[in-house]
Amino acid sequence: MNMPSINGRWRSAAILSLIALCAGGAAFPQARGHAAGGGQGPAAPHQHLDGHFGHNHYYFDRGYTVHQLPPRGFAVERGGEHYWYDGGHWYRWRRYGWIVDGAPFGAFVWYLPDFFTTVWLDGFPYYYANDTYYVWDGARQEYEVVEPPANIDTAGTTQPPLGDTLFVYPKNGQSAEQQARDRADCDHSAAEKSGYDRSQAQGGALSESAASKRWDYLRAEMACLEARGYSVK
Repeated sequence: MNMPSINGRWRSAAILSLIALCAGGAAFPQARGHAAGGGQGPAAPHQHLDGHFGHNHYYFDRGYTVHQLPPRGFAVERGGEHYWYDGGHWYRWRRYGWIVDGAPFGAFVWYLPDFFTTVWLDGFPYYYANDTYYVWDGARQEYEVVEPPANIDTAGTTQPPLGDTLFVYPKNGQSAEQQARDRADCDHSAAEKSGYDRSQAQGGALSESAASKRWDYLRAEMACLEARGYSVK
C-alpha cells in the first residue's frame, strides 16, 4: 500500500509546523487523554466526548485552531483544500493556523483512527469515530470517508449480523481496540481470498455459489484470527 505524499507549499507548511513543535519543546495536546467512565473528570478545554454508538472517546471541538501539527499523520488533498489526518482528527490549513474540521467526504486514508467503533447497517460494516464514517475500498486498499448512511442512527447496531457471527476470544491479552482492528483486517483478508463480500447481496456471488463462498470466507477469517492469537469458534 502506498502512503500519500506531501508536496509543494503544503509540504512547507507541514514542515514549518513540525519545526515549531520541536523548537518549542511543547507536547501536542492529546484529545484522547480522557477515558470515558474512567473517573478522570470532564473533558479538557476545547474537547468534547463523542458518545455516539457507545464510542466514548474525546476529540477536539470543530473550529478550534492549533498552531502546531500533531507529530504523526499525513497530508490529504480534497476539493482543493489541504488537510492533515491524524487518527480520527482532521485539520484544515488556513493562513493563521490549522483548524479542526470535519472529514471531507470522498477522501481516502490508509489506516483507521486508533479508536473506532464498527457499526452495522443492513449487514454492512461502517467504521465510526469522531462523527465520521469510513468504509473499506478493496480496489484502492484504503478506507474512504463517506456521508452518514441514511437511517444509521435508528437502524445501525454495533452487533454484527447473527449469520456471520464468530465467537472470538483473545488469547494474548489484546486490547479492545486491537481486537476491533484485527477483526477488520481479517474481514478484508477473508473477502479477498474467498471472493465473498458481505457488503453485497449474496456476497456478490452467483446464487448457486454464494453458500460455498460464504463458508470459504468464514474459514479464511477464522484462520486469519487464529494466526493473530485468537481462539475462534
